[in-house]
Amino acid sequence: MLFIALSTIVVFSTARGDQASDASQAWTRLPGILAGFTETKFPHHDFSITKYGAIADGKTDCTEAFRNAIEACNTAGGGRVIVPAGTYLTGAIHLKSNVNLHLEKDAIVRFSTNTESYLPVVFARYEGTEVMNYSPLIYAFEQTNIAITGDGTLDGQGKFWHAWRSSNDPAKLVATAASGVPREQRNFGDGHHRLRPNFVVPFRCQNVLIEGIRIEDSPMWVLNPVYCTNVIIRNVTVDTTGPNTDGCDPDSCSNVLIKDDSFSDGDDCIAIKSGRDRDGQKINIPCQNIIIQNCEFKAGHGGVGIGSETSGGIQNVFAENCHFDSPDLAMAIRLKTNPARGGYIKDVYVRDCTVKLAQIGISMTLKYGSSGAIDGDAIPVIRNIDIRNCTFGELTSRPIFIQGWSASSPITDVTIANCDFKKAAGDSLVTNAVRIAMPDTRGSGLKQPTL
Repeated sequence: MLFIALSTIVVFSTARGDQASDASQAWTRLPGILAGFTETKFPHHDFSITKYGAIADGKTDCTEAFRNAIEACNTAGGGRVIVPAGTYLTGAIHLKSNVNLHLEKDAIVRFSTNTESYLPVVFARYEGTEVMNYSPLIYAFEQTNIAITGDGTLDGQGKFWHAWRSSNDPAKLVATAASGVPREQRNFGDGHHRLRPNFVVPFRCQNVLIEGIRIEDSPMWVLNPVYCTNVIIRNVTVDTTGPNTDGCDPDSCSNVLIKDDSFSDGDDCIAIKSGRDRDGQKINIPCQNIIIQNCEFKAGHGGVGIGSETSGGIQNVFAENCHFDSPDLAMAIRLKTNPARGGYIKDVYVRDCTVKLAQIGISMTLKYGSSGAIDGDAIPVIRNIDIRNCTFGELTSRPIFIQGWSASSPITDVTIANCDFKKAAGDSLVTNAVRIAMPDTRGSGLKQPTL
């Protein structure tokens, strides 16, 4: 049955026409958004890293070979930097405009565990807070027309970095930013603190393509475009374990296509972000026009996730034809934020997805990480969420979990239409929510109250 907490306000709606019409109108915008994407194009010039001194023995440091090949390619007007078959050890790789880093079949790029290989520090975001930190393993700053493609593998050797996990240093960064310390003085690399680098970070870039490659054993977040426009992530396999190893985190980006990818992660598979707490509120750049199509989600905290860093706002998210299947997938569709974050999650549209096995089908909360305690004064908004024509197979916990902040700060305007929940171990729970409509939704753990 659908359990309603007696101490909170929950208002259900039986209206069907308006929600269906609004969702249909929203989906008609999708072709126009997709038409606005620009595919990357590169001159037909190849620059093999072996011609710049790279040795495929997995032991020789090839950092300079990568750097010199990328520099030569960029200077020549662009092309492909080729990584032939073999295993290449390297430190940080910094991409430049008009360069396509192309991994041929059986090529493995293995990243060094020597922390000095990721210095000097670079401008980055760590969990939504701006910082000067160790370089991401692959980084690009204010570049245009860049790509990582091919049939090879990127190996982050993340288990080395996982030992750095600490709740203290991230909290210090958030506190430092909140106290007004300028970004340039927030040096958390080079021995100052132990913040793990993210794997692939195009930062303030335009026209980015990541396609075909396999990425494994990440130190932290895997694919993390920040302040970018026009990003395509296609046919990529992410297979990693460990703390905070989110698969794909677009952060304050516009126009991102995540298509035909496979994710198995130690945290959220996809988590759409827009900055954290006061630092994110000050920067105030939304994440918008995010399209997720035909993706596969295995292990992870969430499949299609949004948050918890929502300070700049997140809107116009479209997810369709995705597949979810793992006993280690905590939530198929996951929206999360809290009163420290602020911002909003709105205009989210999900359709035609299949969840074979997961723990919870749909989860939305304004109390993420707060345990019910007030931990901020910027209560965010979750509204206008439409999920329809989805099938949920076996759910080992609840079908639906919706948790607003309070009666005066509820989650509003959620439609779950024509969805089938076939088997669920427990009941749905909805608290502090207004205008929750479930037309033609049926199955285990659901019993809509009589109005």
